[in-house]
Amino acid sequence: MDQRKSKGSSGNEMFSDQMTDMPDTPEEQLTAMYRLTLKWSRQLEKSKIAQYTELLCRPWRLIWTNLLAGIARGIGIAIGFTFFAATIIYVLQMLGALNLPIIGDYIADIVRIVQRQLELNTY
Repeated sequence: MDQRKSKGSSGNEMFSDQMTDMPDTPEEQLTAMYRLTLKWSRQLEKSKIAQYTELLCRPWRLIWTNLLAGIARGIGIAIGFTFFAATIIYVLQMLGALNLPIIGDYIADIVRIVQRQLELNTY
């Protein structure tokens, strides 16, 4: 029974460890509280909680920020897909120029279809 008490529960051990670390004099206690408060304030500043709560208090600014972010993402996706599609078409044209028996005909058909679509859709 004494062995179980010596190990103790994990919660009680933590609490007893914290209690033994407590400063003795009021000045040391005040200094420890100041350091802890300073640590907490630095952590709050790092998390930018003030800017977040300010943003939540101004819903139109939140909507505007999210709208601009969505537009930027959409433009980025469109530009990225355009470069990707152009690269694929270029590679297919190069493979079609090699005149590979089966692959060449298939790729040539795809390139013709894409070029025909591009010619029809002149915006």
